Amino acid sequence: NIICSIVFGDRFDYEDKKFLALIDWIEENNKLQTSIQTQLYNFFPTVMDYLPGSHKQLIKNLRKVDKFTTGIIMEHQKTLDPTCPRDFIDAFLNKMEQEKGNDHSKFTIETLSRTTLDLFLAGTGTTSITLRFAILILHKYPEIVGNGNKTFKLFKT
Repeated sequence: NIICSIVFGDRFDYEDKKFLALIDWIEENNKLQTSIQTQLYNFFPTVMDYLPGSHKQLIKNLRKVDKFTTGIIMEHQKTLDPTCPRDFIDAFLNKMEQEKGNDHSKFTIETLSRTTLDLFLAGTGTTSITLRFAILILHKYPEIVGNGNKTFKLFKT
């Protein structure tokens, strides 16, 4: 939700069905990325388009996540106040407006969509993985939990 606040300018309720679906798609894609079909798709996309496999679901999930992001961007375009940017999307939209006459500008809706998605996925992925590893370490080394005023040490010196 911290990443959502920065990128989307809003937090989602933890019971929000759209938000939970988004998290499910991302989690499923994290699992699907390790499948052999997905890895083959990365090398032979044209051939793999004709073959069944988990890579098809990964692509469907990416489209759903992209649709989610694009919907938020479209809502931001409708409610944009250039004098008061709420988040990354508003700042990007303001820059798009400044670059309007520049034919070589990289500030486009497509770039905004991809960048927003990259920031969201990178932020949620790294944070959740870090927290998971921290919990695993705490589980493996229970003696470091609840040491009172002592310094937490993972390794004995």
